[in-house]
Amino acid sequence: MSKTAKWLLGIFSFLAVIVLFFVFSIVMLFNESDTEDISSGTAGTIAVVEVNEAIVSSERIVNQIKRYRENTNVRAIVVRIESPGGGVSASQEIYQELKKTREYGKPIVVSMGAVAASGGYYIAIGASKIVANPGSITGSIGVISQFMHVNNLFDKIGITSTTIKSGKLKDAGSPFRKPNDDDKKYFQEMVDDVYDQFVSTVAEERKLNKSLVKKYADGRVFTGRKAYELKLIDTLGTYQDAIKIAAGLAEIYGTPRVIKDRKKERISDLIFGEVRNDLTQLKNELLNQPIVQYRYYLPQ
Repeated sequence: MSKTAKWLLGIFSFLAVIVLFFVFSIVMLFNESDTEDISSGTAGTIAVVEVNEAIVSSERIVNQIKRYRENTNVRAIVVRIESPGGGVSASQEIYQELKKTREYGKPIVVSMGAVAASGGYYIAIGASKIVANPGSITGSIGVISQFMHVNNLFDKIGITSTTIKSGKLKDAGSPFRKPNDDDKKYFQEMVDDVYDQFVSTVAEERKLNKSLVKKYADGRVFTGRKAYELKLIDTLGTYQDAIKIAAGLAEIYGTPRVIKDRKKERISDLIFGEVRNDLTQLKNELLNQPIVQYRYYLPQ
């Protein structure tokens, strides 16, 4: 075989591999179902929704819960929370969707993992039952608002900024200047308002006196065991216990079929997935942070 023929054969082989890879990827993407089975029981279906990161947006979780609530084949929902919380409005929207599902008559049980704190706890109180491991970290009832300031750095490298505004608070929280007394008072009032919303919701949902909730609502976290003593959760148990509790509430007798959403990945995710995830996390941490948050900051 001539040298030219070998080159052509090599090029065609390489192209064939590339084509087969893309065809295989496309077939896999289009053929996969929306859900995957976790347990193959036949007595009735329980859907699992995972909240496993800081809460920046509510859309994905709300859509899942709504879809499972309206699916007559799904008898109960278990929400697995592994989150330190996040944005106030996003946490409130997910909480409202859990509450709506509970009031609709479909059992919805929260299973707390290692951490279900602040906004993660806010979500949980909308459920029919809250289950936590004895060592789960929860609570952190409180509000935090933080701002990054780069004015000192800009001064050192000779960058200046000019702000034209319509009112004294229009640029409150700007990274280009230090906050003044008016700014601090303004944001403190906002924090106090959303804090009162948190405390009031906990008191209402857990049927506790508001003054008692305030006693422990200073941002501190609790173990699952301590949260149970304080009546912030309903029972101690594992994820599997939460499945059993959901099955009991839904009157499923026997081994339930357990399903969850299958994560659909684009071809670019298959190739650049880890880099994309790191960049997305960095963007969320630096740019997409809400002004006020129900969030517990984990010790590093």
